[in-house]
Amino acid sequence: MEKITPEAYLEGQILLIDKPLKWSSFQAVNKLKYALINKVGLPKKFKIGHAGTLDPLATGLLLICTGKFTKRISELQGQAKEYTGTFFIGATTPSYDLETEVDQTFPTEHINEALIHETVQQFLGEIDQKPPIFSAIKKDGVRLYEHARAGETVEIAFRKTTIHEFEITKIDLPEIDFRVVCSKGTYIRSLAYDFGQAMNSGSHLTALRRTKIGDYNVIYATDVTLFEDQL
Repeated sequence: MEKITPEAYLEGQILLIDKPLKWSSFQAVNKLKYALINKVGLPKKFKIGHAGTLDPLATGLLLICTGKFTKRISELQGQAKEYTGTFFIGATTPSYDLETEVDQTFPTEHINEALIHETVQQFLGEIDQKPPIFSAIKKDGVRLYEHARAGETVEIAFRKTTIHEFEITKIDLPEIDFRVVCSKGTYIRSLAYDFGQAMNSGSHLTALRRTKIGDYNVIYATDVTLFEDQL
């Protein structure tokens, strides 16, 4: 990473960060914020924020904007995103991923490569998707995951989202590896759940990595844990 002056950070930068597993996006932003304050000398109240949350159980590209470029966050959030990951077929969890334990198991004997590739076609283009109950969306002023952790049942509305590309990259049942390019607001956890249902089985997400946001690629990103050393 090239050295950037304090003035340049304040004028505005887009930092490509590779978020590690189990870090929240908020933790990643805070790591950068205090590194820039302590090592670069930026004022404590300088502007910084990320352009699109990644769950703690996901890794990969996080765009972090500084200074005047924080005004571009909405624009960046609206760009198409690419993910790679793994579905586990034959079981579901309440969170649709590994945040919670398996709650149901399903038959998988009928699932073969032909059915998997045929099912992919159902999810291309504009689809109706219901966000997971374990998500940060608000319902009646309360985040859905708070309702979920309180054991409350909440009616969640479907949302329109678009899957531009959906490719199966490896089949080793019960695991299926995939690559997806999708619009803003797509929940890959919900895609995992719905994909299992569409095959008359169950599925949950066991790995997720964001590889692109628009033209920004994770191969050019800096490991957040190494960021301070490169300033």
